[in-house]
Amino acid sequence: MNTISESDQEFICDISAPCFQMLSPEEIEFVRASKTQVSFRKGDTLTKQGAFASYILFIVNGIGKQYIEGEQNKSFNMSIVKPGDFVGLSSVYSKSTYNYSVVAITDCQAFLIENAAVEHVAKMNSAFSFNIIKRYCQQNTKLFDTLRTVLYKQMNGRLADTLLYLEAMKPEMPEIFQMLSRKDIADFAGISTESAVKLLKSFEKEEIISLNEKDIILIDTQKLQLLSKNG
Repeated sequence: MNTISESDQEFICDISAPCFQMLSPEEIEFVRASKTQVSFRKGDTLTKQGAFASYILFIVNGIGKQYIEGEQNKSFNMSIVKPGDFVGLSSVYSKSTYNYSVVAITDCQAFLIENAAVEHVAKMNSAFSFNIIKRYCQQNTKLFDTLRTVLYKQMNGRLADTLLYLEAMKPEMPEIFQMLSRKDIADFAGISTESAVKLLKSFEKEEIISLNEKDIILIDTQKLQLLSKNG
């Protein structure tokens, strides 16, 4: 992680998220004084599960992988973190540690904003507070959907969900599958890497998908949706 100063070419003056446009000039200055602009290289850790959280991150560019760490080096991928997303929102109002880890899939740039600044502005500005609550609720909804998938679906249903989730990102990130290893895809589905590889080959044999080295091309999304529905 490297700090970006105002003299650096990649320095970004303002936070472009819509919720920050709701702030008054005084509130904007307050947030600006409480933020630090940083860059992460591919593979860097943005947040570490269990680490003390004195700030939240706002992703400016690049993407990351949000995951929960378990025992015996096991992990479960929860989502792809992309530009415009907040990381660590729960630390503002609950325990002051990160509930999950995030690692950079590509080079990333982010604003680190002090928790106290976010809490202060949220108390003063109802529109900003509403937007933050809305984002937090959306994250919770995604978390419950993921929990239902893991608890109630079989392996083929889990993998179908994962492929459909990642495919939806292709308009913004055409190379999303090529950025992820087979282990990454398996960790999104909550299955072993070996099972993921076998199922992908099975899906290809059934002409549901096409495998081209690391890339995965969805051929029959209706069948995948059916697999997802039936679990």
